[in-house]
Amino acid sequence: MQALLFVLHALITLIVVAFLLRVLFPLVRADFRNPIGQAVLRVTDPLVLPLRKVLRPAGRVDVASIAALLIVQLAGTALLLGIAGARMASPLTIVVVALRELARTTLQFYFFAVLLHVVLSWVAPGARSPAATILDRLCEPLLAPLRRVVPPLGGLDFTPIFVLIGLQALQILLR
Repeated sequence: MQALLFVLHALITLIVVAFLLRVLFPLVRADFRNPIGQAVLRVTDPLVLPLRKVLRPAGRVDVASIAALLIVQLAGTALLLGIAGARMASPLTIVVVALRELARTTLQFYFFAVLLHVVLSWVAPGARSPAATILDRLCEPLLAPLRRVVPPLGGLDFTPIFVLIGLQALQILLR
């Protein structure tokens, strides 16, 4: 049973990350025309496009994508709780657990995005692959404010370390 829950949780998390990227891309002005953006669109369009007929974007905020992200997270949480044997979890409990899990997933996503961003900057500095471009766009809103406060030491940028520590601290608070 534990193995089944693990596999389902992993699959649900991957789907949630796809919808999370669908929400984040317009906010950070990432390009949907690259292969990663196209994959995100293919996975998320079946739910987002019907919602977009009812929910219009508000500036750069795609309300339909946010609604789809919440729907997927709520459905996934309800499924996992049901399979795990949670007895008749109240709707409020499902919502609270789903929002907490979404916050955790978002923090973990950003932790690994910043970590990968750092590794790519060491391995292939200045590379302009689709993944590197998207990582730059996604990580810059977290890194830029700290770069104004933390100067480079010996030509090294230590702001990602502080961001990673902060993300881990927030994850600990959510436990």
